[in-house]
Amino acid sequence: KEVVEHLVALKVMRLTKPALISPKIVTCDFKDLPGNILNNFLKDDATSVVQMETLAAGQFLLLPQSFGNIYLGETFSCYVCVHNETNQPVQSVSIKADLQTSSYRIPLTTQQNAAPLMLDVDETLSDVIHHEVKDLGTHILVCEVTYMSNYNTLASFRKFFKFEVMKPLDVKTKFYNAESDDVFVEAQVQNITSGPIILEQVLLDSSPQFTVNSLNEDSDGLSVFGDVTLLQSQESCQYLYCLTPKDNISKDIKLIAAAKNIGKLD
Repeated sequence: KEVVEHLVALKVMRLTKPALISPKIVTCDFKDLPGNILNNFLKDDATSVVQMETLAAGQFLLLPQSFGNIYLGETFSCYVCVHNETNQPVQSVSIKADLQTSSYRIPLTTQQNAAPLMLDVDETLSDVIHHEVKDLGTHILVCEVTYMSNYNTLASFRKFFKFEVMKPLDVKTKFYNAESDDVFVEAQVQNITSGPIILEQVLLDSSPQFTVNSLNEDSDGLSVFGDVTLLQSQESCQYLYCLTPKDNISKDIKLIAAAKNIGKLD
C-alpha cells in the first residue's frame, strides 16, 4: 500500500497526572575497570539531581507516554493537536474526534462544527476533549483531520487509539438469615485498580419490601472506618447492613419467601 505524505501531523496525548522521571543508575567504584566513566555519565544525565545522582531522585516530570489504565466513572481527557510541518500555509484545516464503543459513537471535539482554519508554518490547531466513561470494555478514539491539499482538493486521514475501560471496584455480597426474619447483608468492596481509592459513601438502597439499617456507624453516627476510607490497591473493606421486612409482608410467610429483591448497593 502506497504511503501518503500529509501536510499536517496529528498528535494525541491523554491528560493524566505526570510522573517524576529519574536516571537509570549504573555506577561502580573508581578503582574498577570502567573507572569514572559510568559515574561521569550519570552526572551528565539531565534527569539526575546534582550531588544526588545515585539516589534515583527525579527533578523532571514525564508526560504520559500512553493512554494507560482507564476505569469506569473516570473522566477521559486528552489533548488533540494538528501541526503544520511544511514550509507553506495549509488551508481549510479541521479536527473531528469521536469515541467509538461496541454500541454507540459519541462526538467529542469542541470544534465539531467550527469553520476550517488556515495553519501558517509551524502553527497548530488544538483541542482538549473530556468525556465521562460510563461503559466497560473496548473504546476507540477516532481522530480525523481534513485539510486542503496542494492540488486544491480536500484531503483527510484518520488515526485510531484503542483503550480498555475496566472496573475500579469488585463487590462481593453474603446473606445471613436471622430467626427474626431479618436479613443481614455483608458487602465486601475491593479496590482492583493500580492506585489508591477513597470511598466517600457506600449505601444499600433497599427494595420497597424492606427497611434497611446500616451497621457501619457507631452510637454517635460516625463511621466505624474513620473520617476517610482509603483503600490501597487490592485492599478491601466489609460493610454490614440489616434488612427488616415491612409490616405488610412480615406476617405472611409466603410473602417473605417470595421477597427476593432486597435492593441495590451504591
